Amino acid sequence: MILGPLKSMVYPGRLILLGRDPSGNSTVVLYAITGRSPSSQARKLEVDEDGIWVKPTDKSVLKTGNVDLLIYPSVFILDQGIAVSNGKQTVDVMACLGHSQNAAETLSFALQKWDYEPDEPTFTPRISGCILSGGGAALNIIKRELDGSSLRNTYEFNLQAGKGKMIGTYMGENKDPLPSFSGDPLDLDLPETSAETMAEAVYSALAPKGNDPDFRVALACIYAEYLNPINFDVAVINRIERKS
Repeated sequence: MILGPLKSMVYPGRLILLGRDPSGNSTVVLYAITGRSPSSQARKLEVDEDGIWVKPTDKSVLKTGNVDLLIYPSVFILDQGIAVSNGKQTVDVMACLGHSQNAAETLSFALQKWDYEPDEPTFTPRISGCILSGGGAALNIIKRELDGSSLRNTYEFNLQAGKGKMIGTYMGENKDPLPSFSGDPLDLDLPETSAETMAEAVYSALAPKGNDPDFRVALACIYAEYLNPINFDVAVINRIERKS
């Protein structure tokens, strides 16, 4: 089912989706933020000259949370590839693009100094991804083991037309403690032909279920063709800027 796994999630936390459009010509990268706390909700995504950044909408509310974990670059788009993550580790993933033609190796090297987030008692997993200009793709999650150590899983895969792979920080249930994402990346069908329509489809899929609160914060979608030079399209949705 199109975006079926997303539609069943009440609170997935942060999401990374990597895939390819139906034509097979464009790689697809999507980053989405959902949040429960006021500090997490007080954010938006902004396109800057060097990437897509998570920025505050209300600095006074934002300061009630851990600002170091809430404000960061989420996506970098380079000729060598695209880096995406839910934290400041995006910078290290970006720095490693082009150093290897193997996407899993790129992520493993970039993330070797990183652990799960220190936001006790949740200990939010760090999720990261990259797509290389040559077509390789990989996702990574770092989460906390019961003994406090970091469990690192990297998933490398081939991009297929109209298909995507997705991981989140949580499994999608709205309960405490939040269950960290587990298992392999989820498979999604990607029928949309543009960044704008894909962004709208995911935003709609993340809409509140029944009487649940609206946890949507922001999302960004990139469709990129690795021609010479790279050609890409970006669509951003911030809930604070919308009526629904």
